[in-house]
Amino acid sequence: MILPQKSIERLSRYRRILLNNLEKGKEHIYSHELASQLHFTPVQVRRDIMLIGYTGTQRKGYVIKELIDRIGEILDGESHTNAIIIGMGNLGKAITSYFNGKRTNIEIAAAFDTDEQKINRVISNVRCYHISKIKEKMDELDISVAIMTLAPEAAQEVADQLVLNGIKGILNFTSIPLNIPEHIYVEDYDMVTSMEKVAYFVNHNE
Repeated sequence: MILPQKSIERLSRYRRILLNNLEKGKEHIYSHELASQLHFTPVQVRRDIMLIGYTGTQRKGYVIKELIDRIGEILDGESHTNAIIIGMGNLGKAITSYFNGKRTNIEIAAAFDTDEQKINRVISNVRCYHISKIKEKMDELDISVAIMTLAPEAAQEVADQLVLNGIKGILNFTSIPLNIPEHIYVEDYDMVTSMEKVAYFVNHNE
């Protein structure tokens, strides 16, 4: 069964909060506690967790370690996912530094850029190659996901290369929508729009 996109997003957030609680020595958590930490409703939390086939008890709520493991079975599956990052500017380096090591089954295995100062260097613990090496490295490293943080004007051309070489999913941090076949999953993240939305509501709440 394929879960709804919003449920997947929430499950990812549940896991992060659960891990934080586990690190603090907490072993059980109620749906209303989890909901309050994420500003969701307890009903929404219970629905999502029932959707993945896990239930708690009225007396103690959910067993945190068991729920983390169950969410991991759903989100991670059994296969290891190798990703690449394209564009090793400040954003690309920050994402790579933050992300690697956070999830054991997903790894940023290589980076790509056109800046000669970055080529053949290890940056944020990932080796950076010239962008012309995309096909070679995708085959060699069995890449299925690409994270794009390059300049907008180059984004579509690079995306076309990725499609031709069998990419299965793209996380797009550029400011333009990509023209991509429907069978490839694309997640757009527009920081400008997000910031403008925050500023709008801040200004109107004043």
